[in-house]
Amino acid sequence: MSERFTVSYRIFAASADEARARAEAIALEQTVEIPRDVVPAGYVEDEILGRVEAVEPESGETYRARLSYSPDSAGPDLPQLLNVIFGNSSIQKGIKVTGLDLGPTMSARFPGARFGIEGLRAATGRAHGGLVAPVIKPMGLSAAEFAVTARRVAEAGADIVKEDHGLANQPAAPFRDRVPRLAEAVAEANAVRQAAGDATTALYFPNLGGATTDLVADAYFAKEAGAHGVLIIPGLQGFDAIRALARDEGFGLPIMAHPAFLGPHVLSPDTGFTHGMMFGTLMRLAGADVSIFPNFGGRFGFTPEECTDIVSACRDADGPGRAILPSPGGGMSLDRMPEMMRLYGENTIYLLGGGLLRYGDRIGDAIRDMRRTLG
Repeated sequence: MSERFTVSYRIFAASADEARARAEAIALEQTVEIPRDVVPAGYVEDEILGRVEAVEPESGETYRARLSYSPDSAGPDLPQLLNVIFGNSSIQKGIKVTGLDLGPTMSARFPGARFGIEGLRAATGRAHGGLVAPVIKPMGLSAAEFAVTARRVAEAGADIVKEDHGLANQPAAPFRDRVPRLAEAVAEANAVRQAAGDATTALYFPNLGGATTDLVADAYFAKEAGAHGVLIIPGLQGFDAIRALARDEGFGLPIMAHPAFLGPHVLSPDTGFTHGMMFGTLMRLAGADVSIFPNFGGRFGFTPEECTDIVSACRDADGPGRAILPSPGGGMSLDRMPEMMRLYGENTIYLLGGGLLRYGDRIGDAIRDMRRTLG
């Protein structure tokens, strides 16, 4: 039989006995979903049924529970693995997922990111220092206008030219009109950099924001047009959209994951996932190479502790697959770059979007300032 994988939960309960009972209920709910007294003996009871491995006190009203599950309960597919981790139990109050240990069998089935930190550093040629990622926005501009900005920031030293997650198939700049123009603009900027003796390269990541049925075709279209990676919103397209492209040998480009639509999974103190689990562990499990998250102090509500939890989960050597790059953003400004660099360090992609637009034609100066700050 295969080695089991383990999920850790925070259980809210009034006593140790209640916590144990809730853990036993999770073991049933996440696997057989029938009363304990009718679980079939043999393979179902011995292998498929979830097992409570430990329940320990954490605080006055919370307990740490570790449950193990058979790889046979998840099978080879990511949606079912996520279903076993936190399917029906996610509909109940007072349960929060805090950790995941895949074990050897499931680690082999879900190898994680294709590129990770080392692969993206190799692709950009940026061996050291934080990576600079200006965001192309806002929706409503034309593809030609976006291309002007893309060329300016790429020529000035951007590492990743990232489209805003709100750019999809709007009439002002539809995907298949926009992507070739921006890819060409970034390629022209890279040629200028190389002619000047710059050994680094700007990578262009368009957003796959169209219909899910078009996602793979759009990804291949972007690659053929000259894009170097893609942005996916797993809260809208599904985590398995990342996995499918990450494991597609013919595609073979890095993937950034955007956090839109995932806030309700982390914002409640007593349900959902911890920040590190959602924006670190699950992104790595799906195969993302970069995980974007809202930085503290911006227009979102994450705390410094929650942000460092995300960063640790992205880069932890014990996480699923390769370590990946965390990418803080959301209402950031140039004057916060030194503070962020001190907190997050080099192996980070620093996003700056709307604040850059204040520089107008001098947007390249802002990128050069970021580059100097980030090393």
